Amino acid sequence: MTTSALATEAAAAKTVKVTDRTLIVELRDGRVVSVPLSWYPRLAAGSGTERRRWELVGAGLGIHWPGLDEDISVQGLLDGHRSGESRESLNRWRASRRRPANNRMQPSARRKVKRRG
Repeated sequence: MTTSALATEAAAAKTVKVTDRTLIVELRDGRVVSVPLSWYPRLAAGSGTERRRWELVGAGLGIHWPGLDEDISVQGLLDGHRSGESRESLNRWRASRRRPANNRMQPSARRKVKRRG
């Protein structure tokens, strides 16, 4: 019996779609991976606009959502890994989203100093 030795390449994402319930990733080799959105709480909490703003990382080995600070590896999807983020980290992230960004960035009030002389 003979077996063929195939060169294996790492699975890489081609396109990404996020619905209200599902993360769907089409791979370059034609496979489609679909997982429940509930596996990734940051994606689940994101707006439609934030979910649509994704970028491929490392030639498609990972997917990054800048507005959500979320990164998911294609291999992790294939292996069935859910988000490993701790509850504490997720709660801090949620709290940071509730604070208006402009309140965090306002310069402190400066008192005018009268110079003598």
